[in-house]
Amino acid sequence: MKVGKPPRLLPVIRHCVSTTWLSPDLEFGIRNPSGLTSPSDDQTKFLPVFRSGSYSEIGPKQCMEDEHIRIDNLIDHVGAAVNFPSPGAFYGVFDGHGGIDAASFVRKNILKFIIEDTHFPASVEKAIRSAFVKIDHAFADDCHLDRSSGTTALTALIFGRTMLIANAGDCRAVLGKRGRAVELSRDHKPNCYTERLRIEKLGGTIFDGYLNGQLSVARAIGDWHMKGSKGSNCPLSAEPELQDLTLTEEDEFLIMGCDGLWDVMSSQCAVTLVRKELMLHNDPERCSKELVQEALNRNSCDNLTVVVICFSTDPPPRIDIPKTRVRKSISLEGLHLLKGALDSDI
Repeated sequence: MKVGKPPRLLPVIRHCVSTTWLSPDLEFGIRNPSGLTSPSDDQTKFLPVFRSGSYSEIGPKQCMEDEHIRIDNLIDHVGAAVNFPSPGAFYGVFDGHGGIDAASFVRKNILKFIIEDTHFPASVEKAIRSAFVKIDHAFADDCHLDRSSGTTALTALIFGRTMLIANAGDCRAVLGKRGRAVELSRDHKPNCYTERLRIEKLGGTIFDGYLNGQLSVARAIGDWHMKGSKGSNCPLSAEPELQDLTLTEEDEFLIMGCDGLWDVMSSQCAVTLVRKELMLHNDPERCSKELVQEALNRNSCDNLTVVVICFSTDPPPRIDIPKTRVRKSISLEGLHLLKGALDSDI
Protein backbone atom coordinates (compact mmCIF):
# COMPACT_ATOMS: atom_id res chain seq x y z
CA MET A 1 0.00 0.00 0.00
CA LYS A 2 1.29 3.44 -0.95
CA VAL A 3 1.14 6.43 1.30
CA GLY A 4 -0.96 9.41 0.38
CA LYS A 5 0.51 11.80 -2.15
CA PRO A 6 0.97 15.58 -1.85
CA PRO A 7 -0.81 17.81 -4.38
CA ARG A 8 0.86 18.73 -7.63
CA LEU A 9 2.83 21.95 -7.72
CA LEU A 10 1.36 23.27 -10.98
CA PRO A 11 -1.96 22.89 -12.79
CA VAL A 12 -2.20 20.14 -15.37
CA ILE A 13 -1.83 21.21 -18.97
CA ARG A 14 -2.81 18.59 -21.53
CA HIS A 15 -2.42 18.58 -25.28
CA CYS A 16 -3.95 15.96 -27.56
CA VAL A 17 -2.72 15.36 -31.07
CA SER A 18 -4.16 14.01 -34.25
CA THR A 19 -4.59 10.42 -35.38
CA THR A 20 -1.94 9.22 -37.81
CA TRP A 21 -1.57 6.27 -40.16
CA LEU A 22 1.59 4.21 -40.18
CA SER A 23 0.94 2.73 -43.61
CA PRO A 24 -2.11 1.71 -45.70
CA ASP A 25 -2.45 -1.53 -43.71
CA LEU A 26 -1.00 -0.58 -40.31
CA GLU A 27 -2.97 1.75 -38.07
CA PHE A 28 -3.15 2.97 -34.50
CA GLY A 29 -6.83 3.81 -34.95
CA ILE A 30 -7.26 6.17 -31.98
CA ARG A 31 -9.70 9.04 -32.13
CA ASN A 32 -8.37 12.52 -31.49
CA PRO A 33 -10.40 13.82 -28.52
CA SER A 34 -9.50 17.47 -28.96
CA GLY A 35 -9.40 17.88 -32.72
CA LEU A 36 -5.97 19.50 -32.51
CA THR A 37 -3.48 18.73 -35.26
CA SER A 38 0.26 19.10 -35.51
CA PRO A 39 1.34 21.66 -38.12
CA SER A 40 3.13 20.58 -41.28
CA ASP A 41 2.97 16.86 -40.41
CA ASP A 42 2.49 15.92 -44.06
CA GLN A 43 5.28 18.16 -45.33
CA THR A 44 8.04 17.34 -42.88
CA LYS A 45 10.68 14.75 -43.75
CA PHE A 46 11.77 14.35 -40.14
CA LEU A 47 12.69 10.80 -39.14
CA PRO A 48 13.56 10.31 -35.47
CA VAL A 49 16.72 8.63 -34.20
CA PHE A 50 16.14 6.91 -30.88
CA ARG A 51 18.62 7.03 -28.02
CA SER A 52 17.73 6.71 -24.36
CA GLY A 53 18.98 6.62 -20.80
CA SER A 54 17.49 5.59 -17.49
CA TYR A 55 18.14 5.77 -13.78
CA SER A 56 16.51 4.25 -10.67
CA GLU A 57 16.87 4.77 -6.93
CA ILE A 58 15.24 2.98 -4.01
CA GLY A 59 14.66 6.28 -2.25
CA PRO A 60 13.57 6.21 1.42
CA LYS A 61 11.61 2.95 1.04
CA GLN A 62 12.91 -0.38 2.35
CA CYS A 63 12.75 -2.27 -0.96
CA MET A 64 12.88 -1.46 -4.67
CA GLU A 65 9.67 -2.37 -6.52
CA ASP A 66 10.15 -0.38 -9.76
CA GLU A 67 11.07 -1.99 -13.09
CA HIS A 68 11.68 -0.49 -16.51
CA ILE A 69 12.62 -1.43 -20.06
CA ARG A 70 14.19 0.51 -22.90
CA ILE A 71 14.79 -0.81 -26.44
CA ASP A 72 16.16 1.70 -28.94
CA ASN A 73 16.10 -0.76 -31.86
CA LEU A 74 13.20 -3.21 -32.00
CA ILE A 75 14.48 -5.14 -35.01
CA ASP A 76 17.78 -5.89 -33.31
CA HIS A 77 15.89 -6.95 -30.18
CA VAL A 78 13.18 -9.21 -31.59
CA GLY A 79 14.69 -10.15 -34.97
CA ALA A 80 13.65 -9.40 -38.54
CA ALA A 81 11.00 -12.16 -38.55
CA VAL A 82 8.46 -9.85 -36.86
CA ASN A 83 6.70 -7.68 -39.41
CA PHE A 84 6.75 -4.01 -38.43
CA PRO A 85 8.14 -0.76 -39.87
CA SER A 86 11.62 0.53 -39.16
CA PRO A 87 12.89 2.30 -37.19
CA GLY A 88 11.09 1.02 -34.12
CA ALA A 89 11.59 1.40 -30.36
CA PHE A 90 9.87 0.35 -27.14
CA TYR A 91 10.04 1.73 -23.60
CA GLY A 92 8.24 1.04 -20.34
CA VAL A 93 8.11 2.02 -16.66
CA PHE A 94 6.42 -0.28 -14.14
CA ASP A 95 5.81 0.93 -10.58
CA GLY A 96 5.23 -2.12 -8.39
CA HIS A 97 3.51 -2.34 -5.03
CA GLY A 98 2.99 -5.17 -2.57
CA GLY A 99 6.16 -6.85 -3.84
CA ILE A 100 8.23 -6.97 -7.03
CA ASP A 101 6.56 -9.98 -8.71
CA ALA A 102 3.97 -8.11 -10.79
CA ALA A 103 6.34 -5.39 -12.03
CA SER A 104 9.03 -7.93 -12.92
CA PHE A 105 6.55 -10.19 -14.74
CA VAL A 106 5.19 -7.30 -16.83
CA ARG A 107 8.66 -6.00 -17.71
CA LYS A 108 9.73 -9.42 -18.97
CA ASN A 109 6.59 -10.20 -20.96
CA ILE A 110 4.65 -7.12 -22.06
CA LEU A 111 6.39 -6.67 -25.44
CA LYS A 112 5.94 -10.39 -26.21
CA PHE A 113 2.21 -10.14 -25.47
CA ILE A 114 1.91 -7.13 -27.80
CA ILE A 115 3.70 -8.48 -30.86
CA GLU A 116 2.18 -11.97 -30.50
CA ASP A 117 -1.37 -10.64 -30.24
CA THR A 118 -3.64 -11.56 -33.15
CA HIS A 119 -4.39 -7.88 -33.82
CA PHE A 120 -0.70 -7.05 -34.37
CA PRO A 121 0.34 -5.41 -36.64
CA ALA A 122 -3.01 -4.74 -38.36
CA SER A 123 -4.26 -2.67 -35.39
CA VAL A 124 -1.57 -1.78 -32.88
CA GLU A 125 -4.07 -0.08 -30.59
CA LYS A 126 -6.17 -3.24 -30.23
CA ALA A 127 -3.03 -5.33 -29.75
CA ILE A 128 -1.84 -3.18 -26.85
CA ARG A 129 -5.24 -3.09 -25.15
CA SER A 130 -5.49 -6.85 -25.48
CA ALA A 131 -1.92 -7.38 -24.27
CA PHE A 132 -2.49 -5.43 -21.03
CA VAL A 133 -5.55 -7.52 -20.16
CA LYS A 134 -3.96 -10.83 -21.20
CA ILE A 135 -0.79 -10.21 -19.21
CA ASP A 136 -2.95 -9.40 -16.18
CA HIS A 137 -4.67 -12.78 -16.54
CA ALA A 138 -1.38 -14.59 -17.19
CA PHE A 139 0.08 -13.15 -14.01
CA ALA A 140 -2.93 -14.42 -12.03
CA ASP A 141 -2.40 -17.91 -13.47
CA ASP A 142 1.30 -18.14 -12.53
CA CYS A 143 1.29 -20.16 -9.30
CA HIS A 144 4.95 -19.33 -8.60
CA LEU A 145 4.26 -15.60 -8.20
CA ASP A 146 2.50 -13.55 -5.55
CA ARG A 147 -0.74 -12.66 -7.35
CA SER A 148 -1.58 -10.10 -4.63
CA SER A 149 1.31 -7.90 -5.75
CA GLY A 150 0.54 -5.30 -8.39
CA THR A 151 2.05 -2.76 -10.73
CA THR A 152 1.17 0.27 -12.78
CA ALA A 153 2.29 0.14 -16.42
CA LEU A 154 3.33 2.89 -18.82
CA THR A 155 4.66 1.99 -22.27
CA ALA A 156 5.75 3.85 -25.40
CA LEU A 157 5.79 2.00 -28.74
CA ILE A 158 7.29 3.92 -31.66
CA PHE A 159 7.30 3.06 -35.36
CA GLY A 160 8.99 5.66 -37.55
CA ARG A 161 7.42 9.00 -36.64
CA THR A 162 4.37 7.51 -34.93
CA MET A 163 4.38 7.03 -31.16
CA LEU A 164 1.70 5.31 -29.10
CA ILE A 165 1.58 5.80 -25.33
CA ALA A 166 -0.35 3.28 -23.19
CA ASN A 167 -0.92 3.89 -19.50
CA ALA A 168 -2.61 2.05 -16.63
CA GLY A 169 -1.84 3.73 -13.30
CA ASP A 170 -0.06 6.86 -12.15
CA CYS A 171 3.22 6.78 -14.06
CA ARG A 172 3.41 9.63 -16.54
CA ALA A 173 4.79 10.32 -20.03
CA VAL A 174 5.72 13.92 -20.84
CA LEU A 175 6.89 15.18 -24.23
CA GLY A 176 9.46 17.96 -24.48
CA LYS A 177 8.33 20.11 -27.44
CA ARG A 178 10.79 22.96 -27.99
CA GLY A 179 10.96 23.42 -24.24
CA ARG A 180 7.22 23.08 -23.59
CA ALA A 181 5.83 20.17 -21.55
CA VAL A 182 3.07 18.16 -23.23
CA GLU A 183 1.52 15.44 -21.05
CA LEU A 184 0.74 12.30 -23.05
CA SER A 185 -0.82 10.26 -20.25
CA ARG A 186 -3.35 10.81 -17.47
CA ASP A 187 -2.68 9.87 -13.85
CA HIS A 188 -5.22 7.23 -12.83
CA LYS A 189 -5.88 8.30 -9.26
CA PRO A 190 -9.10 7.16 -7.53
CA ASN A 191 -10.10 10.78 -6.92
CA CYS A 192 -9.82 11.64 -10.62
CA TYR A 193 -13.35 12.55 -11.76
CA THR A 194 -13.66 10.03 -14.61
CA GLU A 195 -12.02 7.27 -12.58
CA ARG A 196 -14.30 7.97 -9.62
CA LEU A 197 -17.36 7.67 -11.85
CA ARG A 198 -16.12 4.37 -13.27
CA ILE A 199 -15.22 2.99 -9.84
CA GLU A 200 -18.53 3.90 -8.23
CA LYS A 201 -20.52 2.58 -11.21
CA LEU A 202 -18.85 -0.81 -10.67
CA GLY A 203 -19.61 -0.85 -6.95
CA GLY A 204 -16.25 0.36 -5.66
CA THR A 205 -15.66 2.97 -3.00
CA ILE A 206 -13.02 5.63 -2.42
CA PHE A 207 -11.84 6.33 1.09
CA ASP A 208 -9.32 9.09 1.77
CA GLY A 209 -8.07 8.86 -1.83
CA TYR A 210 -7.67 5.07 -1.82
CA LEU A 211 -9.63 2.60 -3.94
CA ASN A 212 -11.70 0.49 -1.53
CA GLY A 213 -9.52 2.01 1.19
CA GLN A 214 -6.52 -0.04 0.02
CA LEU A 215 -4.87 1.20 -3.17
CA SER A 216 -3.77 4.69 -4.25
CA VAL A 217 -4.24 3.98 -7.98
CA ALA A 218 -7.40 3.25 -9.97
CA ARG A 219 -5.78 1.04 -12.63
CA ALA A 220 -3.12 -1.63 -12.21
CA ILE A 221 -1.98 -5.06 -13.36
CA GLY A 222 -2.11 -7.71 -10.63
CA ASP A 223 -3.64 -7.04 -7.19
CA TRP A 224 -5.87 -10.07 -7.67
CA HIS A 225 -6.94 -9.99 -4.04
CA MET A 226 -8.97 -6.90 -5.06
CA LYS A 227 -10.37 -8.29 -8.31
CA GLY A 228 -13.13 -10.76 -9.05
CA SER A 229 -12.94 -13.63 -11.50
CA LYS A 230 -11.11 -13.13 -14.79
CA GLY A 231 -13.23 -11.34 -17.35
CA SER A 232 -15.49 -9.67 -14.81
CA ASN A 233 -15.79 -5.90 -14.51
CA CYS A 234 -14.24 -4.66 -11.30
CA PRO A 235 -13.32 -1.21 -9.98
CA LEU A 236 -9.58 -1.91 -10.32
CA SER A 237 -8.94 -2.10 -14.07
CA ALA A 238 -5.90 -3.26 -16.04
CA GLU A 239 -7.14 -1.69 -19.28
CA PRO A 240 -4.86 1.13 -20.48
CA GLU A 241 -5.68 4.54 -21.87
CA LEU A 242 -3.90 5.26 -25.14
CA GLN A 243 -2.64 8.39 -26.86
CA ASP A 244 -0.85 8.64 -30.19
CA LEU A 245 0.97 11.37 -32.04
CA THR A 246 3.16 12.02 -35.04
CA LEU A 247 6.66 13.14 -34.07
CA THR A 248 8.00 16.32 -35.69
CA GLU A 249 11.27 18.20 -35.48
CA GLU A 250 9.87 20.22 -32.56
CA ASP A 251 9.50 17.04 -30.46
CA GLU A 252 12.88 16.77 -28.76
CA PHE A 253 12.53 14.10 -26.06
CA LEU A 254 10.13 12.05 -23.95
CA ILE A 255 10.27 11.66 -20.16
CA MET A 256 8.72 8.56 -18.62
CA GLY A 257 8.66 8.42 -14.84
CA CYS A 258 6.96 6.78 -11.90
CA ASP A 259 4.84 8.81 -9.50
CA GLY A 260 7.78 9.23 -7.13
CA LEU A 261 9.03 11.87 -9.59
CA TRP A 262 5.73 13.59 -10.36
CA ASP A 263 4.67 13.81 -6.71
CA VAL A 264 7.36 16.44 -6.15
CA MET A 265 7.94 17.94 -9.61
CA SER A 266 5.69 19.45 -12.28
CA SER A 267 5.85 18.23 -15.87
CA GLN A 268 7.13 21.61 -17.04
CA CYS A 269 9.86 21.67 -14.41
CA ALA A 270 11.08 18.22 -15.54
CA VAL A 271 11.14 19.24 -19.21
CA THR A 272 13.01 22.46 -18.43
CA LEU A 273 15.62 20.58 -16.41
CA VAL A 274 16.15 17.87 -19.05
CA ARG A 275 16.41 20.35 -21.90
CA LYS A 276 18.96 22.43 -20.00
CA GLU A 277 21.06 19.34 -19.26
CA LEU A 278 20.85 18.04 -22.84
CA MET A 279 22.13 21.38 -24.11
CA LEU A 280 25.10 21.00 -21.76
CA HIS A 281 26.14 17.37 -22.33
CA ASN A 282 23.52 15.74 -24.64
CA ASP A 283 23.41 12.58 -22.51
CA PRO A 284 19.92 11.17 -21.70
CA GLU A 285 21.40 8.85 -19.05
CA ARG A 286 22.78 11.78 -17.09
CA CYS A 287 19.47 13.62 -17.52
CA SER A 288 17.61 10.68 -15.97
CA LYS A 289 19.98 10.70 -13.02
CA GLU A 290 19.61 14.47 -12.61
CA LEU A 291 15.81 14.15 -12.46
CA VAL A 292 16.00 11.39 -9.84
CA GLN A 293 18.48 13.33 -7.75
CA GLU A 294 16.35 16.47 -7.91
CA ALA A 295 13.30 14.48 -6.79
CA LEU A 296 15.27 13.11 -3.83
CA ASN A 297 16.39 16.65 -2.97
CA ARG A 298 12.69 17.56 -2.90
CA ASN A 299 12.04 14.75 -0.40
CA SER A 300 10.26 12.25 -2.64
CA CYS A 301 8.97 9.44 -0.41
CA ASP A 302 8.84 6.68 -3.05
CA ASN A 303 11.03 4.56 -5.32
CA LEU A 304 12.21 6.59 -8.30
CA THR A 305 12.58 5.48 -11.92
CA VAL A 306 13.04 7.76 -14.92
CA VAL A 307 13.58 7.02 -18.62
CA VAL A 308 14.56 9.82 -21.04
CA ILE A 309 14.23 9.16 -24.79
CA CYS A 310 15.75 11.55 -27.31
CA PHE A 311 14.51 11.73 -30.90
CA SER A 312 17.66 13.24 -32.44
CA THR A 313 21.41 12.83 -32.16
CA ASP A 314 21.79 16.59 -31.74
CA PRO A 315 21.18 18.52 -28.52
CA PRO A 316 18.13 20.82 -28.38
CA PRO A 317 18.70 24.18 -30.07
CA ARG A 318 18.80 27.42 -28.15
CA ILE A 319 15.44 29.21 -27.93
CA ASP A 320 15.70 32.94 -28.53
CA ILE A 321 12.93 35.01 -26.96
CA PRO A 322 12.32 38.20 -28.98
CA LYS A 323 13.02 41.38 -27.07
CA THR A 324 10.11 43.73 -26.54
CA ARG A 325 9.71 47.22 -25.15
CA VAL A 326 7.77 45.90 -22.19
CA ARG A 327 9.98 46.07 -19.13
CA LYS A 328 8.23 43.28 -17.22
CA SER A 329 9.74 39.86 -17.93
CA ILE A 330 8.67 36.23 -17.69
CA SER A 331 10.85 33.15 -17.33
CA LEU A 332 11.20 30.67 -20.20
CA GLU A 333 9.43 28.01 -18.11
CA GLY A 334 6.60 30.41 -17.37
CA LEU A 335 6.33 31.32 -21.05
CA HIS A 336 5.94 27.66 -22.04
CA LEU A 337 3.39 27.12 -19.28
CA LEU A 338 1.34 30.09 -20.47
CA LYS A 339 1.54 28.99 -24.11
CA GLY A 340 0.38 25.50 -23.17
CA ALA A 341 -2.54 26.92 -21.19
CA LEU A 342 -3.66 29.07 -24.10
CA ASP A 343 -3.36 26.17 -26.54
CA SER A 344 -5.50 24.04 -24.24
CA ASP A 345 -8.17 26.72 -23.75
CA ILE A 346 -7.70 26.51 -19.96
